[in-house]
Amino acid sequence: MTTHTLPDGRPLPLLTGAERPMLESWLDYHRATLEMKCRGLDAAQVRLPSAEPSALTLLGLVQHLAEVERNWFQRVVAGLDLPPVFEEPTGYALDPRRGLDEAVAVWRREIARGRELCAGRSLDATGRIAEGPMAGIEVGLRWVFIHLIEEYARHNGHADILRERIDGVTGV
Repeated sequence: MTTHTLPDGRPLPLLTGAERPMLESWLDYHRATLEMKCRGLDAAQVRLPSAEPSALTLLGLVQHLAEVERNWFQRVVAGLDLPPVFEEPTGYALDPRRGLDEAVAVWRREIARGRELCAGRSLDATGRIAEGPMAGIEVGLRWVFIHLIEEYARHNGHADILRERIDGVTGV
């Protein structure tokens, strides 16, 4: 199986092939898109909110998606009892001491740990949602991959708007 990259360095998602590699490639594409949207910005720029009344920032999105990675792959799929990645459960709150480099490193660590825990699991493997309105519901790993692709795609749309507001850069 050959992997290709786009001119901006992101991996091109698989267009043919088996389901698992295709799902993983689409998730990797969206992860790389988020990272690309943050590239080249300074500390003030990644803290710039999109539009009032929203306090959404690129730094907040990276923190939130670190929590999303931990929640779905480690808590739900692997059944681990773990605290929030950051002090706020959503990860959107900005700590003036935390910069983008630290948040990206934490986010990458959460991605790596999720990959480790899912590596030997079938797409039919199940986990259980522990908290929130769906607590107790069983979900399959396939569903988790699809949900995370959707979650990243939605937040990458937010990242597009944020990046355009910051410096005018547009595009996927």
